[in-house]
Amino acid sequence: MSELDPPKDWADLPFFHVGLPAIREKLRREAHTVYPPEPQVFRALQLSSPASTRVVILGQDPYHTPGKADGLAFSIPQDFDGRLDSLGNIFKEIKSDLGMPRTRTDLGDWAAQGVLLLNTALTVPKGKAQGHARHGWHALTRDVLQRLSDRPRAFVLWGAHAQGFGKHINGTDHLILRSAHPSPLSVHRGFFGSRPFSQINAWLKARGDTPINWTDP
Repeated sequence: MSELDPPKDWADLPFFHVGLPAIREKLRREAHTVYPPEPQVFRALQLSSPASTRVVILGQDPYHTPGKADGLAFSIPQDFDGRLDSLGNIFKEIKSDLGMPRTRTDLGDWAAQGVLLLNTALTVPKGKAQGHARHGWHALTRDVLQRLSDRPRAFVLWGAHAQGFGKHINGTDHLILRSAHPSPLSVHRGFFGSRPFSQINAWLKARGDTPINWTDP
C-alpha cells in the first residue's frame, strides 16, 4: 500500500480520483528529495476529519529545508534547532494576542483540537520553494474548502495566496479572517496586531463551542 493513499475520511473527494494519480507520477519522477517524508504528506487530513474540523488555517507549501516539514502547515518537528521564520512570528502574535507564550513547534495539539493546518501544495522539492505549486495540489484545497463549507467554521487566510482560495468557501455563517502572511517578508504589513487567535476563540464561545488552546499543551 502506498503512503500516498487517500486518508479514509476524505477519500471521496474528487481530487483523489482525478488529480492524485498524476501527482503520484510527478513525484515518482522528481529528481530532488521531497519534503515532507511520504508518510507525512497527508498528515493534516489524517489528523483532522471533516466532522472534527472547527478551524482551517491555510499555508502555502511545506518548508523546503531538511528536517523542518512535518505535514502540518506552519508546524515544525519539536527537535528542529534552526530558524522558525513564519512560526516564530505566529508565536509572537500568540503572546501579544493572548498574553501567554507558545514554545512547542509541533502543532499537532492544534490538530487534535479541530484545527486543520492545510498547505495548498502538500509537497516541495529540497531547496526549491513552491517547486510543486503547479503539480495540481490546488484542486485538493478547493475540494476540502468546499466540503468544509457545509456548516459554520473559522477559516484563516494569511496572505494573498491563501486569500485566493476564499472563493471556494461557500455559505454566510463562517468566520473568515484575512490578514498579511506571518512570513518575515510581510509580517509587518498587518499580521502583527491582527489577533486571530482571540477572535477565533470568541467566535467559538459565542456559538457555545470550546475555545482552542493555542498556547503550549
